[in-house]
Amino acid sequence: MKILMVCLGNICRSPLAHGIMEFMVKENGLDWEIDSAGTGDWHVGHAPDKRSVQVAKDRGIDISGQRAQLFDPAFFSSYDRILVMDRQNYNDVVSMAGSQEEKEK
Repeated sequence: MKILMVCLGNICRSPLAHGIMEFMVKENGLDWEIDSAGTGDWHVGHAPDKRSVQVAKDRGIDISGQRAQLFDPAFFSSYDRILVMDRQNYNDVVSMAGSQEEKEK
């Protein structure tokens, strides 16, 4: 299973969701791949926001090695599930889908 978490800039919500899901996957011995991306390109290549890093760290999760990336429509074929953090980003992601199957991811 390959899961992608998506928010606007990929430095706050989606990195936290990415880290939490990755932690849970590892804890349950699953062979899943988790990643995250943003619909905006302002932070591409940047580490998660320091507050998000701290929130994760306080819960025993290290997200400091993540780097923001821009959502690419090619991700529809790369991931089994795409989980979007809010309605606007959902609409932005769905607008890039090329088929009903991609929209349903």
